[in-house]
Amino acid sequence: MNEHSEHSGRPDLAALQRRLAEFAAARHWQPYHTPKNLVAALSVEASELVEIFQWLTPEESARVMADPETAHRVRDEIADVLAYLLQLCEVLGVDPLVALEAKIDRNERRFPRGDEIPCRHSP
Repeated sequence: MNEHSEHSGRPDLAALQRRLAEFAAARHWQPYHTPKNLVAALSVEASELVEIFQWLTPEESARVMADPETAHRVRDEIADVLAYLLQLCEVLGVDPLVALEAKIDRNERRFPRGDEIPCRHSP
């Protein structure tokens, strides 16, 4: 049962969060889905994503999606990272889109347009 947004044909974030919660509930996993455990799992999955890119040159990393097998691994690891992040948000009562929008707003004030500050890759 895939739930998609009526307008874009893309999955709806809230619906995906519900599916993740229902999946965990059906398997009685909620006692294990504590913030600590979810953050640890998120870290492990993020590390598995890093592992794919670890020894690639910048040029190779830019072409990673050209290889179907590697692209499949990348998509799976991104999905795992997002799944744990969404589950963490659910447990903590954080709306991830509201949190992201607020962070972008802060960054836009912190780093005004036209500043010649070197990129620090720090959201």
